[in-house]
Amino acid sequence: MNYDANMARTAAEEFLRGGFDPIHAIEEGLAKGVREVGDQFERGEVFLAELMMAAEALKAGMAVLQKALSKTELQETKLGTVVIGTVEGDIHDIGKNLVATMLLAQGFEVYDLGVNVSPFKFIEKAEEVKAGIIAMSALLTSTRLSMYDLIQALNDLNIRNKYKVIVGGAAVTSDFAKEIGADGYGKDVTEAIKIAKQLVNADK
Repeated sequence: MNYDANMARTAAEEFLRGGFDPIHAIEEGLAKGVREVGDQFERGEVFLAELMMAAEALKAGMAVLQKALSKTELQETKLGTVVIGTVEGDIHDIGKNLVATMLLAQGFEVYDLGVNVSPFKFIEKAEEVKAGIIAMSALLTSTRLSMYDLIQALNDLNIRNKYKVIVGGAAVTSDFAKEIGADGYGKDVTEAIKIAKQLVNADK
């Protein structure tokens, strides 16, 4: 909550040296802190820059703590697995990065493919990591049809029912999301997280 990545990293290292449970540090420390900053952002008490710095602090601490966790522990604590990226032809990533970080804070395992991601790359990674959710962002209207292409590709491969598809970004509307057959639309960071959690719970 001080937006200090170095401090978060050092605190995580000291916590592990003390012999404490890294899962507790993630759930009650890093994730709790970044969720509080997210709430402050929603209330208009902090700005986007602060939220982004809090996200960087979260990632710095998580990088230390995740190394101390076994694969079994990670599997037991994760809420779900998400593959996320900005669609092909689009290199805007601020919103996408924030969604990825907040998903991580909520307990999701997140694979961020970056920007300019083709439908094939989304599907290939989702298949590789056995993801439950594919999340796509588009800021440019000219690139959002890549979202439709991905859903069509899932249909063509007969694997559409394996994945929940969430779309968002400035170029996307709820009507467009419905038109292309997406499972959810996140108009902002908070809504994207809410939809992801709803979709995961719906499968249980």
